Amino acid sequence: MSGFEIERKFLVKGEDFKQQAESSSHIRQGYILSGGGRTVRVRIRDDRGYLTIKGPSENGGLSRYEFEKEITLDEAEHLMALCEPGVVDKRRFLVPFKGHVFEVDEFYGDNEGLVFAEVELDDENETFEKPDFIGPEVTGDRRFYNSYLRKRPYLLWRATMPEEYRHPRQG
Repeated sequence: MSGFEIERKFLVKGEDFKQQAESSSHIRQGYILSGGGRTVRVRIRDDRGYLTIKGPSENGGLSRYEFEKEITLDEAEHLMALCEPGVVDKRRFLVPFKGHVFEVDEFYGDNEGLVFAEVELDDENETFEKPDFIGPEVTGDRRFYNSYLRKRPYLLWRATMPEEYRHPRQG
């Protein structure tokens, strides 16, 4: 898959999204390269591997070029060993809502307690309805890029978040 990815990102309040999710998957991802707004990412989602290249963000973080290729799990595991320090570990919940699918990421490890949602759009000006669990928009805020979270985990800046968006840590 390749092309421009258009998505918006939001903080999530509460845990209602879990009951509304049609499915979830465990994701581990590392970065072979990240800098200058570009990333080369290795992802393992459940038992499948992916290699993704992303270009710099445009339009305030709303869109960016993305190329993704499925690779074998064995290839993904080997490439993970080549990644820069810091692996992002999360569970992704898919929540369908009025013609869109909200991807809600609940983070683990040093990013535990952070939960945000993304919705992919066909057009930058597309309007859509949001479920009740959607909070303030954080599209374009670097703190919520996975490549940023692996270098500067949520644990280090959690106290700056409004209380209603600080999800409880499990550990």
